[in-house]
Amino acid sequence: MSKYTRPGQKIQLKNVNELLGVVNEESAMDIEIEKISPFKDHPFKVTDDEKMQDLVESIRVNGILTPVLIRPAGNDQYEMVSGHRRMHAAQVLGLKRIPAFIREMTDDEATVRMVDSNIQREELLPSEKAFAYKMKMDAMRRQGVRTDLTSAQNDQKLTSSTSRTLLAEQFGISGAQISRYIRLTELIPGLLNLVDKKRLPFTVAVEISYIDPEVQGWLYEYIRENGQVKLNQISALRDQMKTGVISQSKMIEILNNSQPGRLPSLKLTFTENNLREFFPEGYSVSQMRSVIEDLLSEWKMNREEGGLYEV
Repeated sequence: MSKYTRPGQKIQLKNVNELLGVVNEESAMDIEIEKISPFKDHPFKVTDDEKMQDLVESIRVNGILTPVLIRPAGNDQYEMVSGHRRMHAAQVLGLKRIPAFIREMTDDEATVRMVDSNIQREELLPSEKAFAYKMKMDAMRRQGVRTDLTSAQNDQKLTSSTSRTLLAEQFGISGAQISRYIRLTELIPGLLNLVDKKRLPFTVAVEISYIDPEVQGWLYEYIRENGQVKLNQISALRDQMKTGVISQSKMIEILNNSQPGRLPSLKLTFTENNLREFFPEGYSVSQMRSVIEDLLSEWKMNREEGGLYEV
């Protein structure tokens, strides 16, 4: 049996208090919303969608049943750790205060708690998962010991591989998939937005993440004008980039020639020495080009009419 949970299976937690990391002795306090700022670099989007409307209506009828989790930020101010959507819904309703658990937490403790309390939401965007996984893994590595901040653990030093394995076990996916999601954080915003909108396939986006940001910008323009790119096109582009610097026009040529079912364009090169022996002395390059074009036109015409020069 696989050590990973099946796709789409939710993370199981015992209760709300375990999720928020509060203890039985803690009690909620009503805090003024204007004193609470969002979590720095919060990766989860708060949007006024249908689910937000449902939350607003629920709070209108029942109030806020689960207090938010905040931490002191100094000068009688606080930072939201868990509860951004509830706070937004309260603001929509015009509420001035919100019930909250207040806990002292380090930056890394708060980061882990913030991710854990949001990652279970359904229909998370790829960009949300990408930055959430990265933020939590970085926080775990900075802490330096193995801990999920919800139960006691042995003081086991964390390596990048260990932290990735812990995340994989918690979220029910493979360590390789964790790494792929984190690669998305290397995309420029425009491309990452295309991934969220399902206009850029996940596997293709991961490959693009290894490309220089400037070239990513050119790719974004290309996709907007031509539609999706395929994995083999990006592979061809990356192979070419290994040989040196690439221009935007060269990138377009590579992508066009790598399209499935399309024959690569032909390019013939003649040196001046190759051509000089066929022309009178003193002919310029433009004169030689003109003669060549005339001869090719005549050759094409004769081929079509079944005349001379047939090879």
